[in-house]
Amino acid sequence: MTYAVISIGNKQYRVREGQHLLVDRLAVDEGKTFHPDLVMVGGNGDAKLGSDLKGEQVTAKVAEHVLGKKIVIGKHRRRTGYKRRRGFRAHLTRIEIQTIGGSRSSRSSTTTKKESATPEKKTSTARKTSTAKKTSTAAEKKAPARKSAPRKKSEE
Repeated sequence: MTYAVISIGNKQYRVREGQHLLVDRLAVDEGKTFHPDLVMVGGNGDAKLGSDLKGEQVTAKVAEHVLGKKIVIGKHRRRTGYKRRRGFRAHLTRIEIQTIGGSRSSRSSTTTKKESATPEKKTSTARKTSTAKKTSTAAEKKAPARKSAPRKKSEE
């Protein structure tokens, strides 16, 4: 089973082919197709991330633009007569995932992936060591806990 993680409107969704999805309103007309940003492709025991995704894409079709369920927000302050009631309906777009993993370019890109795979592993280990240093320094810079206020003396 092939799946993908796509990014739409600063949110990420795990999708499969044929799946319908409600996302924040998109600036694409109904019936048109588009290619969302691809974060990861997985399935069958292997996952592709980062530069391994070169040549991969997800095709999605905008089914319709809809309004979400109404949410009622109520404000109230006791003993003052202050009451406010306001509703909200989100503008959403229903999309359908048509294909996952369709190639953008010719087969020559797959041979370049295999050749450049070894240098990428070296850079990924360098990144891991640099992040380990950052986490250790962040723990050292942690602010001390706030002292509690002195207790009041009881009058007798």
